[in-house]
Amino acid sequence: MEYAGFGGLIVLALNIWAIVSIIGSSASTGGKVLWTLLVLVLPVVGFIIWLIAGPRSRASMA
Repeated sequence: MEYAGFGGLIVLALNIWAIVSIIGSSASTGGKVLWTLLVLVLPVVGFIIWLIAGPRSRASMA
């Protein structure tokens, strides 16, 4: 049971990081909303899809 709680915290931290990166990206407002909803509705799968195909932050593009 302790691993499930720890795993949940890791998923939460990764999803928060993804959402912050999405908001800081150069994507359109609609794109940001859709990516954020995907990460929130499907936490693990949405994070993986975002990691592969999601918008990149402005800082990493410089």
